Amino acid sequence: MSETPIEYYLNLPYTIEFVPDKSDPEHPVWFASVRELKGCMTEADDFDEAAGQIREAMREWITDALEAGDPVPEPTSEDEFSGKFSVRLPKSLHRDLVRQADREGVSLNQYITSVLSRSV
Repeated sequence: MSETPIEYYLNLPYTIEFVPDKSDPEHPVWFASVRELKGCMTEADDFDEAAGQIREAMREWITDALEAGDPVPEPTSEDEFSGKFSVRLPKSLHRDLVRQADREGVSLNQYITSVLSRSV
């Protein structure tokens, strides 16, 4: 078992996602999951209940991982993203992107950023 106390992990800024499920209008539910802890999820009849249950689910998920000797993923800090990455692409695609950027009157970097942001 890990020497790191469970409270250490529970105090980290994990990404908790809440999604309302209104597929059954008479019995709507909230689904909650923790992005970094694969499989850590719960559902409840209302938001507050889901918020409480996901904290308990996190405690159980982390406890199980520590007891099994499995690693517990930590959240990624926003500081870890530089805004830069390299991409290898076919010469023909590079050519087409450069030509389209020229038509738009912007740099290739600006054009690719614009195209990516529209698709995310």
